[in-house]
Order: sequence, then C-alpha cells, then structure tokens
Amino acid sequence: MSIYQVVPMVYDSKEQIDAIILLEQQCKQLDSVHLKADLDHISKKDGDHALLCYRDGDLAGLLSWYNSDGVTGNINAIVHPHYRRQGVFTSLLKQAILDMKPQGINQLSYRVPQGLSSGVLTAQSLGAIYDRAEYSMQLVNQVVGVVESPELTLSVAEAKDMEFMVTCTSQTFGDSEDWTRNYFMQTNEPTRVTYIAWQDQQPVGLVRVNSINATTAFIHNFCILPAYQGRKIGRTVLHILVNLLRKQHYTDIRLSVVTENERALNLYRSVGFEVNSEYHYFSGNL
Repeated sequence: MSIYQVVPMVYDSKEQIDAIILLEQQCKQLDSVHLKADLDHISKKDGDHALLCYRDGDLAGLLSWYNSDGVTGNINAIVHPHYRRQGVFTSLLKQAILDMKPQGINQLSYRVPQGLSSGVLTAQSLGAIYDRAEYSMQLVNQVVGVVESPELTLSVAEAKDMEFMVTCTSQTFGDSEDWTRNYFMQTNEPTRVTYIAWQDQQPVGLVRVNSINATTAFIHNFCILPAYQGRKIGRTVLHILVNLLRKQHYTDIRLSVVTENERALNLYRSVGFEVNSEYHYFSGNL
C-alpha cells in the first residue's frame, strides 16, 4: 500500500525544482486552469516556505506559505489532478500548520485561481470564507509620454522614514498603525526595497519592490497620501519607478490589484500593465 511522504523543499535542489516544473506542466495539460507553484518565490534563499508531497516517488502536490504580518499564513497549493480528493492537500496542510504554530500564526489565507471550483470547495470545507479577488498584472508595453516633474523624486527609504511609511500606508489602506508597523518589521528583507516619493521636498507617498530574482521585480504597497491623490502623482511615480527598474535590468515587472479597485486598475493600465490572471482569496482560522 502506497503512502504519502511530505518533505520540506530545499530551495536550490535541482531534482525538486525539476519535479515541480513537471507537476505544473501536468496540471496545465489536464486542467482548464493553469496552476502555478510560484517557483520564483520558493526556489530562492529565504523565500517562501514549501512542502512537497510524494507518492511512490512521484510528486503529487505542493504547498507553499509565507507570513507577512506575524499572524497570517498565506497559502498557495497545487495537487496533481490524479491525486485530488485522496488526502494530498490535507497531508500538506497538517504539516504546514505544525510549522506555523510555533511562529504565532493563527489565521490562514488560501489563494485559489479563478475557475478552480475544487479549490473553492476545499477552502470552504475548511471553514474559510471569501475575502477578496485580485488581478495579477505584468508590464507588457510601457507607455511613453509621461512627463516627469523635476519636483517629484524617489529615494530609498531610511530608518528615519518609518513613521511616515506607517502613516501613509495606514491612511491609504485603512489598517491600524500598529498592524502596519508590525507588517513593515516582518517584511524587512534584503531583497525588498522601499522608495519614498517626494514632491517639493515633502514625502507624499511610497512604493515597495520585492526582487524575486535577477530579472523579476514585484511592485507592492504603492500608496499616495490621501491629501495628494487626484493630482496624477501616482502615475508619475509609477512611471519613474518602472524606468528605474528597467535601468536595473528587470525585464519582468509585476504587481497585483484588488479587482474592485477600478481607479488603481486604470492607473496601472495607463502605464502599460495588463492583467494575466485572477485569484480569489479565502480567510480562515488555523
């Protein structure tokens, strides 16, 4: 009788990486939905945590997770269609929970690709409820013609900028200052850079960039102080940032946006980003 073997991923294991790539290809061939293992995030040092589930030597499934606020485990998983409803995801989740608990995590967020009904049913069966939907976007054709104002600049954030970062982010996204401060402390990795936007020597916004690898950059936490919104500052800041990332030799520039945020969606499209996928998120307790 065959049994499952759940093992942690070794980020630089060629054997495991090749098995994950094959699993993605098999899912793409057999599914109408293209499942992604987020290999860029789990195959780098200090990247997302990942667990692999093998059966009879074959990779049957994968679960990865990361924590950005000290309490929530953000989960992404793929299971080979031939092994679904056979306990693969359950085996992976049980081990992931054992790994999460010592870190103080007590909430879970499940990411489910649009159209994957089995993923929705699984999340709901675990007591998770729908939270939001997001578009994944990629820079496809950078729009030219945006006039850069000499009064508007970007600079790498310093320790003294922390309180502005907290204030700007909490005012824009509605989270408490305590939660926001903890979030910045939890996500202070060497691969993540925060830029402060300045206008006339006054801080007016910020944007963060997570360097996934040498060619891939993920833009996030982009916000402009409410008092300065509606002045096309955001579009100019984004244009300056994209030019900067291009000069740093990033050829794959990505971001995500809540599907209901039409204002942000239109902004990103105006600079050259296009939607390439949609994900739904479900929240539950550990």
